Amino acid sequence: MKNNHIFPRLHWMLFGLLMILTTGVSAQILTPTKWTYYAEKVSNNEYNLVFKATIDQGWHLYSQDIPQAPPATTFKFEKDSTAYQLIGKVKELGNVIQEYDKNFQMELKFYTDSVSFVQKVKLLKPGVTVKGAVNFMSCDNTQCLPPTDLDFSFDLGKVSKTSTQEQAKIVTAQSNDNSDITGTKKTLWGFFIFAFLGGLLAILTPCVFPMIPMTVSFFMKEGKEKAKGKFQAVFFGLSIILIYTFVGSVLSVIAGPDIANFLSTHWLPNILFFLIFVIFAFSFFGMFEITLPHWMVNKTDQKADKGGFWGPLFMALTLVLVSFSCTGPIVGSVLVASAGGAVIKPIVGMLGFSLAFALPFTLFALFPSWLNNLPKSGGWLNSVKVVLGFLELALGLKFLSIADQTYHWHILDREVYLALWIVIFFLMGLYLLGKLKFAHDDDVKHVTVPRLVLSILTFSFVVYMIPGMFGAPLKALAGYLPPQTTLDFDVNKIIRQNLETYAIGGGKQPVEVCQTPKYHEFLHLPHGLKGYFDYKQAVACAREQNKPIFIDFTGHGCVNCREMEANVWSDPKVLKILRNDYVILALYVDDKYELPKSEWVKSTYDGKWKKTLGKVDADFQITKFGVNAQPFYVLMDAKGDVLTQPKAYDLNVDHFVDFLEQGLKNFKDGTKLYNINNK
Repeated sequence: MKNNHIFPRLHWMLFGLLMILTTGVSAQILTPTKWTYYAEKVSNNEYNLVFKATIDQGWHLYSQDIPQAPPATTFKFEKDSTAYQLIGKVKELGNVIQEYDKNFQMELKFYTDSVSFVQKVKLLKPGVTVKGAVNFMSCDNTQCLPPTDLDFSFDLGKVSKTSTQEQAKIVTAQSNDNSDITGTKKTLWGFFIFAFLGGLLAILTPCVFPMIPMTVSFFMKEGKEKAKGKFQAVFFGLSIILIYTFVGSVLSVIAGPDIANFLSTHWLPNILFFLIFVIFAFSFFGMFEITLPHWMVNKTDQKADKGGFWGPLFMALTLVLVSFSCTGPIVGSVLVASAGGAVIKPIVGMLGFSLAFALPFTLFALFPSWLNNLPKSGGWLNSVKVVLGFLELALGLKFLSIADQTYHWHILDREVYLALWIVIFFLMGLYLLGKLKFAHDDDVKHVTVPRLVLSILTFSFVVYMIPGMFGAPLKALAGYLPPQTTLDFDVNKIIRQNLETYAIGGGKQPVEVCQTPKYHEFLHLPHGLKGYFDYKQAVACAREQNKPIFIDFTGHGCVNCREMEANVWSDPKVLKILRNDYVILALYVDDKYELPKSEWVKSTYDGKWKKTLGKVDADFQITKFGVNAQPFYVLMDAKGDVLTQPKAYDLNVDHFVDFLEQGLKNFKDGTKLYNINNK
């Protein structure tokens, strides 16, 4: 809630009352996502299991098709291979929104209002009950709730047919699926433009550009045949578009929406895509050519001599096949980029690519006199191909990086990734200046103005990246680089820590933690702060050092928590207080770490056993504070006395400093609100 200072003269008592009311409203158990589910009979032994999520206004629910941080919506079915089998994976039916999130440095997909999930099952015997659970997380613009498990059970022995109301739900969900699980129209338009540019680049390759006058001559008719020639030229261009779009359609059928999450997060397809990009790059460098069998090309070329519609159609197919050694890598790049985009994206990609690719052939066929102004083929074509090879090599590293981050291999951390990009683009700059040659290149006797401009831009890009090796954020490349936390040598971090330790701390060494924190191997505090991730350890240290405890209810997938850390915690005044005056306790409500059985907790809230670190922390927040949203900050002493009103998301640094200072004052004065052990 923003304070616009509309009534600056209001009495402070009224303002205080407003703050109390605001806190009271936020301190409640929120359930912004409501679920209903039912079964739909498809055939004698096949059913659709339908899960419908209704989302409150202002809130959103994450898609399945995102990496596991923040937590994706995940369905788990109890396995019973003798009773039933799952057909495909869970499909999403709804209008998905796709946006880039600066905190996670990735595209995230989510739903607002409502979304339906459908899993098809085949029964292997009658009277089957399908059980499982869906794990999901809801967020709004100020807070995220911890991941929640919803148990479900379908008694399929009692389902005879789908009711009219249930059929209407299915039809509505399908008809509203305009995005086709691929992102917003804006995203598709952006990808269409990307593919269109790829088509223009493909024209400027040695296999394609010289074929323009050769192919156009097929349509240059004189006299009575002139009108027919122009009609065939148009049909020829449409045939090129049809062929490439058909390729995209086939890919969409093979891949489908069910495989999107697998392609975006699993190591196997990402490594495969990386290898494809590398192979295509080497092909562009002239190491080898990717060609189709000669019999296929020759047979298609023979069919092109036929008249009517068949001639232009087979002429277009011949062009596609003959130019494959140059267009294949670019087409492959477009298809790889669209692979996680379910049904529509491959089709849109191929439509954009083929439209640009077919445009010059069609125009020159319609207006053959333009051929006189066409530049001659030469070594510049191979130069374009090689430059594309450098770009393919650089962009292919993104797929290897995704696999590396997801599985914590630490092969391609930020400095390694940047080093490779710096070398790749440095070599590309040398190539543009003629200092590096490949097998099929002509001698560069002098540097042309276009080459000089491109080399200046390339070397400038290299210079821009170099500071990133030492900690510069390089915000323009945030979507392509590994996270900054993977950087081993961050000069800014070292300087900041020294300043915070001595300048901010008044020349005093910060007080060390009392004992080695549990879970420190995989949980960390921002800005070099030291603290705990276990409640009992924090209480023991607070008692030993006679300090209050700062509890941070947070989560790996909490976007607003990262914003608070980046914009509020980073302030010198906040850091000084946290470092010197509080024992910090960070409780991650979404962590998946499996606790030993002796540390399981049976909730007094829902009666369920909490077996993971995140579920135990989330249950602690709910049962002791009656809140299930993050970020949520509590100040208390070692006895469990809450010192002041807890605080939620608020990017105003002064407000946060006042909150921390009020907690310190109340701690020294012995003032408290209530004791959590008495709740």
